[in-house]
Amino acid sequence: EVQLVESGGGLVQPGGSLRLSCAASGFTFRDYCMGWFRQAPGREREVVAQIKLNTGRTYYADSVKGRFTISRDNTKNTLYLHINSLKPEDTAMYYCAAVFFVMCIEPPDPARFNYWGQGTQVTVSS
Repeated sequence: EVQLVESGGGLVQPGGSLRLSCAASGFTFRDYCMGWFRQAPGREREVVAQIKLNTGRTYYADSVKGRFTISRDNTKNTLYLHINSLKPEDTAMYYCAAVFFVMCIEPPDPARFNYWGQGTQVTVSS
């Protein structure tokens, strides 16, 4: 059974940092492409970043370039999202998702991702 479990969210002041984690199980980690997506209340789910787990190739949404870093540890089957210089508009539920690498495209399409975690809430407020 495929499982993706996010953690690391919380309440952070503007300008702060967080590291989100996504622990994956039930599939061959290196054969997949994984992404971070977010959804704020009343808004559509949007891509944040994507990484191909075999090559390490990354993609970032323009809104997060230079502030967010996606990475993975293939030995721990874990995906990370390092977030710096948080802004109130970064407030959202953050989800990790996985898709077999041949289905991976740029820009990422959420509809192609067939495995999703339950999400972790990030709230940026003073």
